[in-house]
Amino acid sequence: MVPLESEERPWGSWHVIDVNHGYKIKRIHVNPGCRLSYQTHAHRSEHWVVVFGVATCTIDDEVIVAGPGHSVDVPLGAKHRLANEGEQELVIVEVQHGAYTGEDDIERLEDDYGR
Repeated sequence: MVPLESEERPWGSWHVIDVNHGYKIKRIHVNPGCRLSYQTHAHRSEHWVVVFGVATCTIDDEVIVAGPGHSVDVPLGAKHRLANEGEQELVIVEVQHGAYTGEDDIERLEDDYGR
């Protein structure tokens, strides 16, 4: 069995739970007061399910606040950002759908960490 990917990032970490042709499932941890880059993808859509904490989600400049059990859809090509404005860790499960789910399918529009 091939080990699944995991990576530490300046805002927290992500861990691949499952991957196969046409999809990838990740668990994403976002530290308090941190956020991911404002980005878009050319080859995949995403579906976020909040497991713990409160997610501040920006989708095409619309802000959605989601708590445990709530979900948010990110359509293919939509500008989006996930943020944790709370004092507890944010944990979400992300389901990616698309012909390609590689980590290089990220176009960063804004980034707090200069990437």
